[in-house]
Amino acid sequence: MADATAIREHMEVIGADGVHVGTVDKVEGDRIKLTKKDSGAQIEGAEQSHEGHHHFISLGLVADVEGDQVRLSANADVAVTFEEEEGGQPL
Repeated sequence: MADATAIREHMEVIGADGVHVGTVDKVEGDRIKLTKKDSGAQIEGAEQSHEGHHHFISLGLVADVEGDQVRLSANADVAVTFEEEEGGQPL
């Protein structure tokens, strides 16, 4: 897992395949909170976009933080299956 203190607001979250997953709102505990506007970006293979509310990605999925990007260890279509709702429930 990469250094969570390097993750900043408005960084792009991308899958291992380079596909956009979301935009960082902030880090809360052991999860990245994605912005509402960009949460649940349309990714091929995702069942629903779940737009209009925050989603969370576990810091355990972060492979690297470089420049303005947070790269995940899973491809985008797989990473969205690990996204959680506000209360910690899987989507």
